[in-house]
Amino acid sequence: MLHYTYLLINFFTVIICFVFSFHPKIKFNRHFSAFFKAALMVALVFIFWDIWFTKRGVWWFNDTYLLGIRVYNLPIEEILFFFCIPFSCIFTYFCLDQFFKLDWKPLPEKIFVIISIVSSLGIAFYFHDKIYTFITFLSTAVSMFTLYFVLKSRWIGKASFIYLVLMPGFLLVNGILTGTGLESPIVNYNPQDFMGIRMLTIPIEDTVYGYEMILWNIYLFQKMKRNEQN
Repeated sequence: MLHYTYLLINFFTVIICFVFSFHPKIKFNRHFSAFFKAALMVALVFIFWDIWFTKRGVWWFNDTYLLGIRVYNLPIEEILFFFCIPFSCIFTYFCLDQFFKLDWKPLPEKIFVIISIVSSLGIAFYFHDKIYTFITFLSTAVSMFTLYFVLKSRWIGKASFIYLVLMPGFLLVNGILTGTGLESPIVNYNPQDFMGIRMLTIPIEDTVYGYEMILWNIYLFQKMKRNEQN
């Protein structure tokens, strides 16, 4: 049964959101195509990142909790992670955006984005010898700059608040993956490659990594959804 652990984490992450997608007041199922197109594009980048980091030994996976099916040395459960987690996050974003007014005023959002970019760059270059920290914070800074200043996305404040709302679920899922409640972690990290600061068992870099992934999922989901409506 332990071999199904990671697979079950993915399943329980997505199943409730999937069921409620068909609710007549939500109708998220109408946008499944837009979601999967967006998620696939983002997943390809992050899967490549994952394969590279795994090959370098930045992190590795505990076979005790895996089915044993691998693609380029990446567990199939890890690949599914890049679809299941975004599905739940985009579904939540879609629902909260539909039923609540969560948009930020332009000035506070701009200040937040600038502070986030500067802070991320500062952390990236201060920890330039820690590859996970460096790449995660640097790429997040570049992503936020691109989304806000180049692509003119004016929902980053709202998305950041919703990501904060999702944090308990994030802590639960990533907590289990990194060893909370288990005899040993599903995902192990090389201590030389990250800051060493953890939220419970979760490296702080994971929260930033997830944040960047969700921002791009939101951007592409909205773009695909508009294309379908035209």
